[in-house]
Amino acid sequence: MNSTQTILNKLHSGTFDALFEKLYGQAAVASQRDRYIDAVNSYTALYGEEEDLWLFSAPGRTEIGGNHTDHNHGCVLAGSVNLDVIAVAAPTKDHCICVKSAGYDMDTIDLADLQVNQTQYNRSAALIRGVADRFCQLGYTVNGFRAYTVSNVLKGSGLSSSAAFEVLIGTILNHMFNNGTVDPIEIAKIAQYAENVHFGKPCGLMDQMASSVGGIITIDFADPESPIVETVDFDFSQSGHHLSIVDVGGNHADLTGEYADITDEMKAISRELGVSFLRETNYEELLTKISSLRKVCGDRAVLRAFHFLAENDRVQKEVAALKQGDFETFKRLIIESGHSSFEYLQNIYANAAVNCQGISLALALAQRVLNGKGAWRVHGGGFGGTTQNFVPIQLVEEFTKTMETVFGKGSCHILSIRPLGGVCVSK
Repeated sequence: MNSTQTILNKLHSGTFDALFEKLYGQAAVASQRDRYIDAVNSYTALYGEEEDLWLFSAPGRTEIGGNHTDHNHGCVLAGSVNLDVIAVAAPTKDHCICVKSAGYDMDTIDLADLQVNQTQYNRSAALIRGVADRFCQLGYTVNGFRAYTVSNVLKGSGLSSSAAFEVLIGTILNHMFNNGTVDPIEIAKIAQYAENVHFGKPCGLMDQMASSVGGIITIDFADPESPIVETVDFDFSQSGHHLSIVDVGGNHADLTGEYADITDEMKAISRELGVSFLRETNYEELLTKISSLRKVCGDRAVLRAFHFLAENDRVQKEVAALKQGDFETFKRLIIESGHSSFEYLQNIYANAAVNCQGISLALALAQRVLNGKGAWRVHGGGFGGTTQNFVPIQLVEEFTKTMETVFGKGSCHILSIRPLGGVCVSK
């Protein structure tokens, strides 16, 4: 066990620096050390000193390929990034989970009541309850703890702050009470359950899987109960490009209906084709019945099915390009993915707010700066948030200046891929 003072001594002495370098990069070790120290001090100010104090981290993720393919049993390419949610936590003897996130009110969950509470839809308390609920359903040990969390994952950015939070709670329960025996894929599934059932958002599994497993991974969701997860060995830092995420200032507030429409319309096409998911059909079947599909499901649903079929195939081509070290082909495929999301999937702006098209504008600016040299696409679920860009090193300054002139200073983020998912830092 580590007391509060022991944890602080280890932080000050650099005990965790090697891990911090893996998680955040060498240049960020000192700042991250200070970040964890500040979090411990904030925890202590809130709860007091502890005899058994733990440190945890769960990363945000970048969706590299496979925009809205996971919920139809498709393939994705994703990576965990060096932005995360961290927690300082300690077990308690009562039967409650108390989580205070910096800037937010305390969430308190009574473990005697883990039923779905619809009045807490879209709130972090629902995610905590959902993770604890699923741990109990699966026969794992769940006891009370209290935690203080700090996040630098941009909220509503497409970097999946909610998935990182869910994975963080699962990682705490895993290590604090189950000796780390719950594997990362199971934690991802538990996190998705929390978001689907308790939070009220019909998301796929990609966000949670990328956050929980870590590194660059490709996932085949043909069987969501046993997804095939493969590590892709490619070092983006050697590509001559930087990964840049541009935050256009949008958020995911009141967009649940927009996301639900995508899954609902794809399901409608599937039903008409006599299958459960679009992964089980193909272009030939779609084209054969396109006249009736238009009448029954609508043109947008047909276009979204077109997107799925092409995007699912495109992911495999992207993985192959990276494995072969063919970054030029990879960039071309990224641009194709972006066009498909804009033209067919239609998740670039909300239909209820057509005057707010920050993503559209960011993509247009990226094309102007990077055309023929880099790549650009919508990032994450869409309808606001961020774009993903692969920027040649020599254009980073111009690209950043262009974006920050429009979207504000600090809107352009240069990220790195993190090799680890949800972790107990202090074990």
